[in-house]
Amino acid sequence: MVGAGAAGRVFVALDGMGLPAALELVRALAPLGVRFKVGLELFCAAGPAGLAAVQEAGGPCFLDLKLHDIPRTVERAVRALAATGAWGITVHAAGGAAMLRAAVQAAAPLRCLAVTVLTSLDGDALRAVGVGTTPEAQVARLSGLARDAGCDGVVCSPREARAVRDLLGAAALIVTPGVRSAGTPRDDQSRVATAREALAAGADAVVAGRSVTASPDPRAALLALLADLGGLAPGARVG
Repeated sequence: MVGAGAAGRVFVALDGMGLPAALELVRALAPLGVRFKVGLELFCAAGPAGLAAVQEAGGPCFLDLKLHDIPRTVERAVRALAATGAWGITVHAAGGAAMLRAAVQAAAPLRCLAVTVLTSLDGDALRAVGVGTTPEAQVARLSGLARDAGCDGVVCSPREARAVRDLLGAAALIVTPGVRSAGTPRDDQSRVATAREALAAGADAVVAGRSVTASPDPRAALLALLADLGGLAPGARVG
């Protein structure tokens, strides 16, 4: 495992900031045992060199790019990213079975996780793009597709974590974004829960974003989140 105790099951999302601010935050929070997520914003702004700098400061990152393209393009992109030493990478399950299989084949030694339904989407938003089912049903459908394609796990909202665990079994990795400390605003997220609720429902790891990074005191906000997780066991499959 990387990180000790429940802190090793928390990824702090380095969104909404440039590389200097991200590195300052990583150096402040890494001693608490948490890990970090680099998404589209920071990766597009700072590139592979920025990812390398973050990993040097805080250890292997969860590289959350949600790749979604034709299978050959995704395969080549994932193969290029596999050399970064990241903890894992995301592709979008809606890209289909062939794309997912291509990503899995190219991902080693990175973990390949499939994003199911973004936490910003609710039933109305899905229907607006032609998905005539509930978020829960769509997450289940895409989770099964990812499993059958050989993905290491999935990304889903905390609301679906228990059902996805029942569907995929104990070996699959489940990462849940959209976690909030109790009493913090939802911002543009629709399907959220506290980190404790997400992990208790079967998630292996959670992603904490603005509830920590937008706080006037990110370290204090993260400590409050970790205090809420104090009674939970370490995640054996997240390392």
